[in-house]
Amino acid sequence: MANITRRRTGEFLRKLFEALIAEPEGMAAGAVMKAVRTSIPLTAFEKGQYPSGGERFEKILRFATVDCVKAGWLHKSNGVWSVTDIGQKAYKTYVDPEAFYKEACRLYGAWKAQRDASEVLPGEAAEPEAIEEAAEKLSVTVEAALDHAWTEISQFLHSSDPFEFQEMVADLLRGMGYHVSWVSPPGKDNGVDVIAFADPLATVGPRIKVQVKRWQSKVDSDGLKSFLATLSPGDVGIYICLAGFTKDAQDYARNQETRRVTLIDARRFFDLWVENYSKLADQARRRLPIVPVYFLAPAS
Repeated sequence: MANITRRRTGEFLRKLFEALIAEPEGMAAGAVMKAVRTSIPLTAFEKGQYPSGGERFEKILRFATVDCVKAGWLHKSNGVWSVTDIGQKAYKTYVDPEAFYKEACRLYGAWKAQRDASEVLPGEAAEPEAIEEAAEKLSVTVEAALDHAWTEISQFLHSSDPFEFQEMVADLLRGMGYHVSWVSPPGKDNGVDVIAFADPLATVGPRIKVQVKRWQSKVDSDGLKSFLATLSPGDVGIYICLAGFTKDAQDYARNQETRRVTLIDARRFFDLWVENYSKLADQARRRLPIVPVYFLAPAS
């Protein structure tokens, strides 16, 4: 019976790490899976489906990443995967694919032993048959569901009308308890799309200026500087860009001493939307309707 060896699993993992290391801010799980799939020729067996459903390659790789997470090499958050500094060091140290995977398994075993206060055999890695059995039992994993859900949400946000998204931002601020005094009409906005205050009469707290972008590319430090130039003394700035911000822009915002600015990407915007969903007006909810779905959490 054919199966996927430890060495082959290690090859998959190293290709995954290679793709993620090239993207320091991380990649969506589905995107990195696709990158690995296109970077390494798969056999007919690896492309095949389990009797219970699901591609063998993807389930094997997802199963193997559990060891890397527990080893501290891989970080997963809301469907986005990234390699840690320790993971980058391991990638350089354990060049042999089988040794790379075995070390991840060893570290996972050490983590599990500490959690369970039990002994562990160093260097033990799952046998290919065990990998096959465990991977096949992974039906719709939580992370796969999160990845699929986020892909749909992200596509919806990026394809929304610019002024509709601008209204969504204003709706969110209202749901958070702020009082929106102005939303830019279609046309030139001079760098500010929404203005809000902490109270209805604008007598308490700073004025909040918001710039909203649905760009497919990240805002760089020059773009951020242009927005900061619109802030008067005492103003607070919020820059929302679905694509996010370059590292230089993030560093520049973090180092501001006199001008306060908050950067919000698509993930952060959606998290705030979920957090405040119960406080949003019905019209706002219709702009981005969501519903909670519950899964049985995987054993840790």
